[in-house]
Amino acid sequence: MGNLFSVSISMQDSLPGCKGGTALRAKYICEFEENIKALKEALEDLKDFRNDMKRKVEMGEGQPMEQLDQVQRWFSRAEAMELEVDQLIRDGTRETQKFCLGGCCSKNCLSSYKLGRKLVKKADDVATLRSTRLFDGLADRLPPPAVDERPSEPTVGFESTIDEVWSCLREEQVQIIGLYGMGGVGKTTLMTQVNNEFLKTIHQFDIVIWVVVSRDPNPEKVQDEIWKKVGFCDDKWKSKSQDEKAISIFRILGKKKFVLFLDDVWERFDLLKVGIPLPNQQNNSKLVFTTRSEEVCGRMGAHRRIKVECLAWKQAWDLFQNMVGEDTLNSHPEIPQLAETIVKECLGLPLALVTTGRTMACKKAPQEWKFAIKMLQSSSSSFPEDNDIFKEDLIDCWICEGFLDEFDDRDGARNQGFDIIGSLIRACLLEESREYFVKMHDVIRDMALWIACECGRVKDKFLVQAGAGLTELPEIGKWKGVERMSLMSNHIEKLTQVPTCPNLLTLFLNNNSLEVITDGFFQLMPRLQVLNLSWSRVSELPTEIFRLVSLRYLDLSWTCISHLPNEFKNLVNLKYLNLDYTQQLGIIPRHVVSSMSRLQVLKMFHCGFYGVGEDNVLSDGNEALVNELECLNNLCDLNITIRSASALQRCLCSEKIEGCTQDLFLQFFNGLNSLDISFLENMKRLDTLHISDCATLADLNINGTDEGQEILTSDNYLDNSKITSLKNFHSLRSVRIERCLMLKDLTWLVFAPNLVNLWIVFCRNIEQVIDSGKWVEAAEGRNMSPFAKLEDLILIDLPKLKSIYRNTLAFPCLKEVRVHCCPKLKKLPLNSNSAKGRGMVIYGEKDWRNELEWEDEAAHNAFLPCFRSW
Repeated sequence: MGNLFSVSISMQDSLPGCKGGTALRAKYICEFEENIKALKEALEDLKDFRNDMKRKVEMGEGQPMEQLDQVQRWFSRAEAMELEVDQLIRDGTRETQKFCLGGCCSKNCLSSYKLGRKLVKKADDVATLRSTRLFDGLADRLPPPAVDERPSEPTVGFESTIDEVWSCLREEQVQIIGLYGMGGVGKTTLMTQVNNEFLKTIHQFDIVIWVVVSRDPNPEKVQDEIWKKVGFCDDKWKSKSQDEKAISIFRILGKKKFVLFLDDVWERFDLLKVGIPLPNQQNNSKLVFTTRSEEVCGRMGAHRRIKVECLAWKQAWDLFQNMVGEDTLNSHPEIPQLAETIVKECLGLPLALVTTGRTMACKKAPQEWKFAIKMLQSSSSSFPEDNDIFKEDLIDCWICEGFLDEFDDRDGARNQGFDIIGSLIRACLLEESREYFVKMHDVIRDMALWIACECGRVKDKFLVQAGAGLTELPEIGKWKGVERMSLMSNHIEKLTQVPTCPNLLTLFLNNNSLEVITDGFFQLMPRLQVLNLSWSRVSELPTEIFRLVSLRYLDLSWTCISHLPNEFKNLVNLKYLNLDYTQQLGIIPRHVVSSMSRLQVLKMFHCGFYGVGEDNVLSDGNEALVNELECLNNLCDLNITIRSASALQRCLCSEKIEGCTQDLFLQFFNGLNSLDISFLENMKRLDTLHISDCATLADLNINGTDEGQEILTSDNYLDNSKITSLKNFHSLRSVRIERCLMLKDLTWLVFAPNLVNLWIVFCRNIEQVIDSGKWVEAAEGRNMSPFAKLEDLILIDLPKLKSIYRNTLAFPCLKEVRVHCCPKLKKLPLNSNSAKGRGMVIYGEKDWRNELEWEDEAAHNAFLPCFRSW
C-alpha cells in the first residue's frame, strides 16, 4: 500500500538554492490558485478605480490639473498593467491544469514556482498603482441632471404655441427657434413650459441648458451658467480668461446633443464667442431664444420665428377673474364693470393681468378699484430696469410730486409710502433686492410705461430713456407736452440747448457724465418739482435753477459742486435737499439753510471739507450750520457732518437734531482724546455712524453722563478699564471707523445689537475689536451676544489687531468678511457652527489664511471652502 504511487523529482526540477525548497517558496506553488484569485480581484479593483477616475476627470474636464502629464501617464500605465495581468492570469490558469493530486501539486515545480512568484509580484504592482494620490484633488460628484425643472405656473391660452415649439424641436431642418413678442406677453413663461416638457417626454438630447442673456449681456456670466450645468464653477474656472472658458465649453458641448434656451435676447448674441457650437443637422442640437424684436430673430439666424401674441379678450378676462376670485368680484355691484376696465388697460398682457389681478384680489371697495385704474392710466415709472432703488428716495419723490398729499405730517406720508411699496412687492410689481432697496423688473416697467404711453389721455406725457446709452439729449422738439422725464444712467456730458417744457414736473438726469449745464437750460421749466443731478460731474449750477420756485426735491449728492450761492434762498418750496458726499463743497453762506423753512429732509453726510470765511456756516467745524438747523421747524430726516467737539456738543443740546439724525459723520476732532458716546442712545433714529481722521482720539467710552455734564474731554486720556453702564443703541446698523490712529478697541459695539455693517480701516493701534474685560462686568446677568445681526465685517490695515472677540460667536447673519494687512490676527471667532447655512465668503491674503488658527479641525474644514483671494 505504501508504494501505491510515487513522485519523482529530478535535481534540475528542484527549487533553486535549496534541495527540498523552503516553506516560503513552496507557498508560491501551494497557494498558486489563491494567488491567481487575489490577482484577479486586484485587477478588478484597479479597473473600477480607473473607471471612477476617468469619470471624475471627464466631470472636471477643462479644469487645470497641476500634474496633467502624470495623470495621462498613469492611465497609460494602468492600461498596460491590465494587459499584462490578463496575460499572466491566462498563463496561470493553464498552469493549474497541469497540477495533480487534486490541484495540490505541480508536475513542474520550477515552472510553477516562477509563475507563482510573478503572480504575487504583479498583485503587489497592481496595488501600488492603485494607491496613487494623483486624483486626490478631484471631488466626488454626481453628474448634473440632463434637464432642470424650472418653477412655473399653468399657462392660459398658450397651449397651441407650446405644441408648435415642441413640433419644431422634432424637425431635423429646424435648429434655431426664435420666440418674439412684446415685454410681458409671456415669452419666458412659454419657454419655461417647453423646458419642463423634456422631463415628461422621451427625447434624444444629452443635456438641456437655460441661460438668461438680458439687455447688456455679460459673456463670462453666460459661460459660468453653462459651465455650472456641464461641469462645475470653482475658483480655477473663474481664473480662466474668456477665451479659455470658450475653448473648454466648446470641447464639452461639441460631444453632446444639447438644447440651449436663451432668455431675453436684445441683440445678436455671438454663440461661438462664449464657446457654444452652432446647432446644425450634423450635431442635431437646438437653440430656442426669446426676444422682443423680430429683427433679432433674423440676426440670430432663426429657422423658425414664432410670435407670442397677447391674449384675446375672453382668455384675458378668464385669467383676470381667476386671479381676483369670485368673492371679490361679487363683493360690490360696481366692481365687475371696474374689473373689465382694468382688463382692458392690461391689453391682454398675461403678466399684467396676473400681477394686477393678485393686487386687486383683496380690494372690495369700489374706490380702491377706481384708484387702481387711475394708477394704471398715469404710471410714473422712471427708473431703469433691474436698477436698485432706495426705498426712502422713492418715497421722497412721491411726497414731493404730491402723490401722498393727503397726509399733513411727513411720518404719515412715509408710512403710507412704505405700505404702498410693501403692497407692490407682494403683488410682484416690485422686487426687494436688499433690505433698503427695491427694483422693478423690466417686464413690469415696460408694462407700466406701455400702458401709460399707449393710452390716448396720457400719450407723450412720459419720456423715459433711462440706461439707453445716450451721449446726447433726445430731440428737444418732443419735450413740450412731457410731464415726467428720465434720462438717468446714460453718458450725457453737456446740456447745451434750451428746451421748452411748460408742463415738466419731474426730471431725472442723475448718473450721467454731466459736466456742463448751459445758462437757460432750466429757464422754461416753470412747474418743475423734482430734479435729480446726482452722480454727475456738475461743479456749478446755472443761475436760473434758483428761479424754479415750484421745486420741492433737489438731489445734488455725489456731485462736484463747490458752493451754494445766496440765491438758494429763493427755493422756498424745497422739501428735500440731498448734499451727501459733496466733498468739494466749501461754502454755504449764512442764512441760506435757515431760509429753507419747508425743508423736511436734509442730507449732508460726508459733505464739504474745511470751509473758510466768516460768512460761511462750514468754516467753524459746522457749529454755525447746527445753529441754523434749529430754525427748520419741519425738518424730519437729517444726515449731518460734524467737524468739531463744540459743534457736536451743540447738536446734543438740541432735541430736534438728536431726534431726526439718521446718518452722523464725525471728522477731524483734533485735540480730542476721549469721547463718551452714550449720546447715541438718545439718537433714536441713528442708522449710520462714521468716525474718521481723529488723530488724537484714544478712547470711545460709555460712562453715562449726568444732566449738563460735558461728554467730550480734551485734557487727558481717560483710561477706563471697564464700561460702567449698560446702553442700547438699537437703531445703529452701520459703523465705520477710519484713520483714528490712537484707538485700541471698539468695545462699545456690543451695545449695538442690530449692527449689520462694520468697517475698521487704517487704525494702527487697534488691538481688539471687543475687549471682554471692559464690558463683561456690566453685562453680567444679561443675555448679550455681540454681532448677532452682523452681515459684513471689513478689517483693513490694522497692524496691531490680535482679536475680534475672545470666544467663538454664532454669527447667524454673517455673509462676508474681508481682512487685509492684519498680520497679527491669527484667529477668527468662528467654530464649525458659526454662520451655519449662510454661504459666507472670507476674503484675505493667502499667507494670512494659511497661518490662521482654528477652534478645531471641524471649524477649519467648515470654513476652508469660504476663502477667496483678496
